[in-house]
Amino acid sequence: MQQNGDFDRQEEDEDRYSPRASDAGSVQGSVLEDDDGGPCGWWTIRPRLLQKFRTPKWALFWLCWAGALQGMVVNGFINVVITTIERRFGLRSRETGMIAGGYDVASFLCLVPVSYLGGRPGASKPRWLGWGIVIMGIGSFIFGLPHFVAGPLRELGTEKIGTCFLPDPLGNSSLSGSDECDADSGEKSFGQSGFYVKAFWFFFIGQLLHGAGASPLYTLGVTYIDENVSKKMSSVYIGIFYTMAILGPAIGFVLGGQLLSIYTDVFTADPSELGLTPDSNLWIGAWWIGFVTSAAVCALLAIPLLAFPAELPGAKAIKAERVSEAHHTSDSKEEMSSKIKELPRNLASLLSNPTFFFLNLAGSTEGLLIAGFAAFLPKLIESQFSVNASLAALLMGAVTVPAGGGGTFLGGYLVKKLNLSCAGIIKLCMTTASIAACFTLTFFLHCPNVSMAGITVGYENISSPNMSLYAPCNEDCHCSPNVFDPVCGADKILYYSPCFAGCSNESRLGDVKVYSDCKCIPQNFTDNGAVEATNQMCPSSCSLLIPFICLAFLVMLCTFMGTTPALTATLRCVQDSQRSFALGIQWIKVRLLGTAPAPLLFGIFIDQSCILWESASCGTERGSCRLYNNYLMSRYMAILAMIFKMCSVIFYTSAWWFYKPPPPKEREPEPENEMQPASTEISLVQSPSVEAVPNNGEVTARTEDSV
Repeated sequence: MQQNGDFDRQEEDEDRYSPRASDAGSVQGSVLEDDDGGPCGWWTIRPRLLQKFRTPKWALFWLCWAGALQGMVVNGFINVVITTIERRFGLRSRETGMIAGGYDVASFLCLVPVSYLGGRPGASKPRWLGWGIVIMGIGSFIFGLPHFVAGPLRELGTEKIGTCFLPDPLGNSSLSGSDECDADSGEKSFGQSGFYVKAFWFFFIGQLLHGAGASPLYTLGVTYIDENVSKKMSSVYIGIFYTMAILGPAIGFVLGGQLLSIYTDVFTADPSELGLTPDSNLWIGAWWIGFVTSAAVCALLAIPLLAFPAELPGAKAIKAERVSEAHHTSDSKEEMSSKIKELPRNLASLLSNPTFFFLNLAGSTEGLLIAGFAAFLPKLIESQFSVNASLAALLMGAVTVPAGGGGTFLGGYLVKKLNLSCAGIIKLCMTTASIAACFTLTFFLHCPNVSMAGITVGYENISSPNMSLYAPCNEDCHCSPNVFDPVCGADKILYYSPCFAGCSNESRLGDVKVYSDCKCIPQNFTDNGAVEATNQMCPSSCSLLIPFICLAFLVMLCTFMGTTPALTATLRCVQDSQRSFALGIQWIKVRLLGTAPAPLLFGIFIDQSCILWESASCGTERGSCRLYNNYLMSRYMAILAMIFKMCSVIFYTSAWWFYKPPPPKEREPEPENEMQPASTEISLVQSPSVEAVPNNGEVTARTEDSV
C-alpha cells in the first residue's frame, strides 16, 4: 500500500506540471513559463500531443527498452555467437576475447567526457542518450558485415571430399590428402582466404562503436532517473531499469539461440542438400541476423529519447527536498564546479572517498566474473555437456531471465523495503557476495572428455602413450588434417573426419550424412553392415547438466542481487553534484580493471585447456580450438570465480568499514510542511518514547537546529 501511495504522489506531481489536455496546438512559451521542465520535441518541432509524455514513467519506459536492447546485443547476441564466429572465421578464444573487450575499451575512453560534459548543469542528458543509441546501431551493422563480405560458407559439390579413396576431378588418389588451400573441406573462412584480418577488425570496430554508444546509458541514464523521482522511489525506478537491462541479455541468449538453428547462408543454400543439421559438427548458424535487425531497431528507438527535455516537471522541487548522505570530509559542502579546469580537483575529491574507492574495486571484481562468464559460459556448456550452440544459448537464457532479472529487481526492492541507509546497503552487498562465493564451487563439476580417436583414445581400443590421428586402418587413405569434418561412429567415438575413420562410402538418411565401410570402426558396432558413422555429435553420457544449471542459477541470483544496492550505495556516498561524474569514474574503473580484461583473461585460460587445434594451412598459424580438456576448463573457471568473489567480499567489507556518515548538523534540511504545526516537530525531540525517526534522523536534526 505504501508503494502504491508513492506512485500516486508521483503521478500527482506529474499531473501538476503537465500541460492541460484542453490545450491544443504546438507548445508556446506562455504555457510553460512557470514550468521548471522543458517541452518535449525535436529542436523546433514540439507538438502539443507529446507533452503528456513528459513524465518519469515514460522516460523510464524508453530507457528500459534502450537498456534491454544494449544488453540483448552486447551481452546476448555477441556472447551467443562467439563459438560460432570462432569456427566460421578461424578465431581463437583469446582473439574473440579481445573482440568482446572492445566494448569496454570504448567505454573507458568515452566515459570521462560523456559523464562529465553530459552531467554539467544545463546539459541535455536525453540528447546524449539518443545519439548514443544511434552510434550503437551503426556498430551492430558493422559487426554483421563479415557475413556479407565473406560470401557463401560451403559450396555444393564439395561435401564429399573428406571420405577415403574418393578420386578427385584431377585424377589424384584422394582429395583428402591434397594440400591445396581451396580444397580444404569446401569451407571458406577468413583465416584461409586471407581475409582473417578484415573479419577481426570488423568485429572489433563494431564493438568499439557499441561501447561508445552505450557509454551514456548507465551514467547519464541513471542520473536522469534519479534526478526526476523522489529519493524513496529512486531505488525502485533504478531497479526496474537494471532489471530490463538484465532481461536484455536473456532475450539475446534465447533469440540468438533460435537464430543459430537457422543455417548461416539461409538465402543462398539449402542445408539439407549439404547434409547438415543443427546437430552436425560443422553447422554454422545465422549469427548475423540479430545484428542487422538490431541496427534498425536502434535507429527507431533513438527518436523518442531525443524528444525528452533536459529536466522533467518537478525535478527542481525533488532536488530541493533531497537529503545528502555523502561520505563526510572536510570539504563536504563544496559543490562540484562545471568548469573543465576544476576536473582535477573534483576527481581528487572522489578518489579520496574511501567508500567510493572500495565500491569501485568491488564492482571491478564483479565485472571480471560477470563479463568473463557471459562471454564463455555458453562455450563451457557446449564442451562439458556435448550440446549444440543453439541449446547452450537457450540454457543460458533460461538461467539469465529469472536469476539476472529477478536478482536485480529483488536487490532494489530490499533496499526500499528495509529502508536501508548507505551503511546498511553495503552490508547487503557483503552478504550477497559471500553467499555467491560459496556457490562458485559449482564450476568444479565437469564431464569426461569426448572420446576422439587419435586424440583422447586410441583406434580400435588400442591405447598408446603417443596419440596420433594416423593408424593402420587409415594409412592408405592419405587423409589431410586440414579437413576437419568430425563424425560419430557406431562405437560412440568421435573421428576427426570420415577419412580418418576409414569410411569410403557416403549416403543420406534424411538430412543426415551417413558413412559405411569404415575400416577404423569395429565391425561388432555396425548396424546391419550399413550405417557406421554420421556427421552428428556423439551423445554425452554425463548426467551433471541439470545440477550444473541449478547451481549456476544460484550463483547468478546472488551476484545480481548486489547490483542495484551497490549502485544505490555509490549514488549516496558522494555529493549530489558529483553523481554523474562519480558514476563515470566508477564505470571507468569497472571497465579498466574488470570487464575490459575479463574476456581476454578467460580466453587465455580457455585456450590453455585446448587439446586439439585447427591445423595451419596456406602458411597461416591462425585457427580455432577443435577440442577442449573438460577437466582443465572446469578447474580454471572455478578458480577464477572463487578468487574474484572473495575479492568482492573483501572490498565490500572495506567500503563498509571506512564509511563515515555525515554528522546530523551538516545534513541538508528538508523544507517544512506548511500545514504541519511546529509543536509536532518539537514533541519528537522532547519525547523519549518516539523511536522511529524518519529519513535516518533528518527530522531530529531539523528540530534540534530550530530549537
